[in-house]
Amino acid sequence: MRGRRSTTGLPRAGGEPPEGRRNPLGAGTGRRSRVPSWPGANSRGRTAAKERAEQVALQQGVRYRRMFVALLGVIVAVSAVVVLFGTVGLFTETRSRPLTPAEQNRYKDEEIARRWQAWPVTGVFPDEVKYLGLDRAQQYARRVGIAPETDCGKGVDASVAGVLDSHGCVTMLRATYVDQTAAFVITVGVAVLKDEESRVSAGEELTQDDRVGVLPVAFPGTVSERFGPDQRQRTGWVGAGPYLVFSTAGYADGRTRAAVPPEEILHSELWPAAKSVGNQIAYFLADPPKVPPCTQGNVC
Repeated sequence: MRGRRSTTGLPRAGGEPPEGRRNPLGAGTGRRSRVPSWPGANSRGRTAAKERAEQVALQQGVRYRRMFVALLGVIVAVSAVVVLFGTVGLFTETRSRPLTPAEQNRYKDEEIARRWQAWPVTGVFPDEVKYLGLDRAQQYARRVGIAPETDCGKGVDASVAGVLDSHGCVTMLRATYVDQTAAFVITVGVAVLKDEESRVSAGEELTQDDRVGVLPVAFPGTVSERFGPDQRQRTGWVGAGPYLVFSTAGYADGRTRAAVPPEEILHSELWPAAKSVGNQIAYFLADPPKVPPCTQGNVC
């Protein structure tokens, strides 16, 4: 009888193989298998989900890019339209065109209103002013001096100052002339109002008293040195544009108005000469300027 093969080298059920022994089949003697396991289904799902997420993100980025490009295009288009309209409007406004009647009148008014500042003082008060003497002979009054610019209230009598101040008088300009014979002294005062409307309103309130008006300006060492308020024989004024041009006259010898008897008639040339000088200066200031036919000169 054959002897029973020893089973000492075989693993026992539920037990561990003896130390130092190997499985005769060449496999490990433990319960763990050495065969590599295949990837599970959940691993393939995660990979697919990741790919789908990346695809969605890519598509969303493409949409955002398209939206940005479209918005940028709209902004560029709107900007181009605005620039185009602005250019057309600027060209329309700046191109030369004929002046309308209202623009022509405004040009004249503005030109006349700034003459007292734009002109040199010798432009407002020329060295010589023509006037008509006896028998309508043309003569010249010569300027003696020009007074510093002053407040309106300081260049006229108090009753006149109140009217000028209430209508916004800006300033007072004065100069003194002598007639061609040096027998009469004439002071001309230019009251500058805000505009022609203010000048007209002020003129309606001025008194017709020929004893009040512009205060004389005397210059020492000249034929006018004795000409003061008491020497005024007569005063008056004329309106022109935004200006009230006052004039007053007296004798160069210093005679006061009170010293002349009521029955004595003033020299026939004294007041006409003074009035003519004042009117000439008013004419210079308010003479309508030549208006260009177009907004940019003489070519439309």
